[in-house]
Amino acid sequence: MSKISKVELGDLIEFQRGFDLPKSQMVDGEYPVRSSNGILGYHNEYKATGPGITIGRSGTVGIPHLIKRNFFPHNTSLFIKDFKGNNVEYIYYLLKNLRLGDRKSGSGVPTMNRNHLHPLSILAYTDDVIQSQIAKVLSDLDSKIELNNKINTELESMSKLIYDYWFVQFDFPDENGKPYKSSGGLMVYNEKLKREIPEAWKSGTIDDIAELVRGVSYNKHDIKTSEDKNVTPILRATNITGNTIDLNNMVYVPNEFVSDNQVLNKFEVLITMSSGSINHIGKNGMFYFDEKVAFGAFCAKLVSKEDFRYFLFSYAQSDFVSATIKNECLGTNINNLNSSLVKGFKLVLPNKECLKSFNKKVAPVYNKIANNQKENQELAELRDWLLPMLMNGQVRVGEVS
Repeated sequence: MSKISKVELGDLIEFQRGFDLPKSQMVDGEYPVRSSNGILGYHNEYKATGPGITIGRSGTVGIPHLIKRNFFPHNTSLFIKDFKGNNVEYIYYLLKNLRLGDRKSGSGVPTMNRNHLHPLSILAYTDDVIQSQIAKVLSDLDSKIELNNKINTELESMSKLIYDYWFVQFDFPDENGKPYKSSGGLMVYNEKLKREIPEAWKSGTIDDIAELVRGVSYNKHDIKTSEDKNVTPILRATNITGNTIDLNNMVYVPNEFVSDNQVLNKFEVLITMSSGSINHIGKNGMFYFDEKVAFGAFCAKLVSKEDFRYFLFSYAQSDFVSATIKNECLGTNINNLNSSLVKGFKLVLPNKECLKSFNKKVAPVYNKIANNQKENQELAELRDWLLPMLMNGQVRVGEVS
């Protein structure tokens, strides 16, 4: 088996700065525009063929992103112009292991310079067979995580569809198992909601079905590390992507900063209350984990009352809530939500029988999502444990496959 070699990073790959593309010149198309912070948008032209890799050049620097399709690398990123015959996925995991963000240059604003990266002395395998073997071990773990994420997306879409049928279109099963409204169920106009709702249902607000708890306040100098004693991990707005909460890149603060009610419990909803962008206000996700985790002051948690746990999350994910938040922020030109505003969001309160039936139908869905999330966490921990040992030659592929 070929031995690991000491080489310069520039011997394996060649970086190039991305291309200028102001938003005003972006033409809607199929090709992702990859910036330092993620996908900036989609353009009708690509500058690099996939699979490819970008890293942040300014702003969020050094974090590698693998892109399997043709793409447009933005000028805030560096992309690999030439892989020089090396396995693309192996290079991706190699860059992750190198933690290039810790090697940034520049003062004031973090920057990543390709001329600084190319001369870096590193350890790497140059044999294509070994590269492929290592890449397969790690990518198989990531593929399983990706599959679980797709399954969870489908499961959450299924639950949202049931919510829409039952509590937006009011076609929940009546006593004969037929869709209520479509089968002529009695509807009554509700003055507060300005719409018809099923007989015996009521109007209400989030305050009727949930308690809102604001997050932990702390300053930069209060932040500790996971290795410190008596600390609690803190989720921030950046830990909510789409409607998914992840436990990556949390910060840690002393335990005394965190009250008991600021700790998230399984199946509680975390929502962003403040952000630099209107598009990130009101992002929310369900917490599926068993770990003791709190959340920062720019977020809040919604704790359901009685049996409204799954109804609450579906409501928070609804188009109505999203539109209400955007209209409120646009009207005030402030990217903040105050607690009284959120508590006052209007909704329909179903009768107890319908709510009980809804819970019975969707509870297995959310339990499956929680199990997949737990498996993903374990897979990610295994991947992150194996990554440095495979890359540094501490273990061989045959010992872990």
